[in-house]
Amino acid sequence: MAVDYGTTPLPNLPGHVTICEVGPRDGLQNESTVVPVEIKAEFVARLVDAGHRVVETTSFVHPKWVPQLADAEELLSQVERVSGVRYPVLVPNEHGLERALARDVRDIAIFASATETFAQRNLNRSIEQSLEMFAPVIARARAAGIGVRGYLSMCFGDPWEGEVSRQQVVRIATQLLDAGCTELSLGDTIGVATPGQVDALLRDLFEVGVSADQIAVHFHDTYGQALTNTFVALQRGITTIDASAGGLGGCPYAGSATGNLATEDLVWHLHGLGIDTGIDLQKLVETSAWLVGYMGRTCLARTVAALT
Repeated sequence: MAVDYGTTPLPNLPGHVTICEVGPRDGLQNESTVVPVEIKAEFVARLVDAGHRVVETTSFVHPKWVPQLADAEELLSQVERVSGVRYPVLVPNEHGLERALARDVRDIAIFASATETFAQRNLNRSIEQSLEMFAPVIARARAAGIGVRGYLSMCFGDPWEGEVSRQQVVRIATQLLDAGCTELSLGDTIGVATPGQVDALLRDLFEVGVSADQIAVHFHDTYGQALTNTFVALQRGITTIDASAGGLGGCPYAGSATGNLATEDLVWHLHGLGIDTGIDLQKLVETSAWLVGYMGRTCLARTVAALT
């Protein structure tokens, strides 16, 4: 059972943070076990019941590439959508957008790369070719009144190219925003970022006119830096943080990518700072314990271990 140890706010931090829960999509896409659609639907429902208002539900990537999410249409037909909750889905191209529109999806995400090697491995295209592919997807979605999140991966390091130029990240980020993305999620795909890198990249983006409310951050915890990097982002005014229940996740195209920042650890961190998330930590812990128990694996979230 959760214990309340009180809160101690720090100055110059946001009063509220929106957590974009990516467990049902990013968390499950790299699992060796395919989770049945009924379990996925219950997972989404339990996350919403715990207080989440943004739950990335699935992906319309071709089943050949991500077989764990091949049941996207069926899942969306089973998810009972709650008023005031957003259920974004990942789409890779116009065909994916067509599938999303057919299921009355109101929020989509696209997945771009800050490095050429990852663009080729993940999208089988160069960076510029991928941006050209996304342009009509973004335009059509916006014309239909649909929000478009742009994921930008490998913002802080690439397993093939090493250090990534901040100037390159800023260039691609601004291209995505100029194309019409309503939000940009900066991805530390392999979890190598450190606080100075995060601060420097955010500063560079702000200097070219990008605002804090246009940015989300997406940290993996390979080197145990995800919460530290999150705190730096909070200090810079970022109020949307991606996280995955139980710390599930990885990337099928980057073997060095380990689990996402665990939502429970993030909630404990934020609530301790007096930052509101709207999330019931105990319900969230119970949800992750239930899911990883079903999957027969160990939960990566330290808060889950502590509270169970």
